[in-house]
Amino acid sequence: MRPMFIFGEIVNGLRRNLSMFISVVLVTFVSLTFVGAAGMLQMQINQMKGYWYDKVQVAIFLCSPGSTTANCSSGPVTKEQQDNLRKLLDSDAVRQYVNDYQFESQQEAYAHFKEQFANSPIVDSVTPDQLPSSFRVNLKDPQKYQIISESFSSQPGVESVIDQRQILEKLFSAMNTASIVAIGIAAIMIVCAALLIATTIRLSAFMRRKETAIMRLVGASKAVIQLPFILEGVLAAVVGALLASGAIWAISHFFLTGYLADQYKQTAFISDAQTLWLVPALIALGAVIAGVSSLFTLRKPLNA
Repeated sequence: MRPMFIFGEIVNGLRRNLSMFISVVLVTFVSLTFVGAAGMLQMQINQMKGYWYDKVQVAIFLCSPGSTTANCSSGPVTKEQQDNLRKLLDSDAVRQYVNDYQFESQQEAYAHFKEQFANSPIVDSVTPDQLPSSFRVNLKDPQKYQIISESFSSQPGVESVIDQRQILEKLFSAMNTASIVAIGIAAIMIVCAALLIATTIRLSAFMRRKETAIMRLVGASKAVIQLPFILEGVLAAVVGALLASGAIWAISHFFLTGYLADQYKQTAFISDAQTLWLVPALIALGAVIAGVSSLFTLRKPLNA
């Protein structure tokens, strides 16, 4: 098998079907961009989980004047009840699960509330006595939340025990849904790309049927006849994959590590280097799709 002959056949095929080649490139580019975006989104979810799960706290909210739960029927938390809760947090039974904890007074809670909702009109309608004081507990293992909840939920002076991880789970669930939607769209686009590649190769084979017939008469093997057509499809898909890789890197560089990282400095975003791990996968996926669809399509024309 002579490489220069194969190369010449590929060049001739691309020159005759340039518009179809560009169509394959564009469809592959769009479909693999969705695939890469889904992969990047999943990487970001895992990055945020690893970052935030180490920082989330269990909040033990104490009874305030406005509390309506049954556990607060005796009124706001007393100094004695606060001291008892501290002793329980420092006890051997609980301390083994706790990394550290802080007490947040109503004034401190109000200061944090104003900072968080600085641009909201709701700030003017809230007073410090409406916000509960709390113990903010950092667990050694966030999975052990239930132990803390069972230990403190029924204690006098405790209004509720909240695991902040539950709030993050809702966010991650929404992001996972977006990732699944992106994968679904990508799957549809991949099918479209495979069909377009198959159509392109079939058209190219039809236009060059006289050449392939002559090649069969002079004893050329099936592999020699098929290879130029397959490589045309693979080349178009690889170019589309490279464009998709560039688009994914641009999204990471300019949007994630650029804009969003500046806006949300407390959030861990994936780096450009992490995004580059997707490039080989996108190129391999594009080449496999093109190779399989081309090989399947060529069986009938070349056997006719």
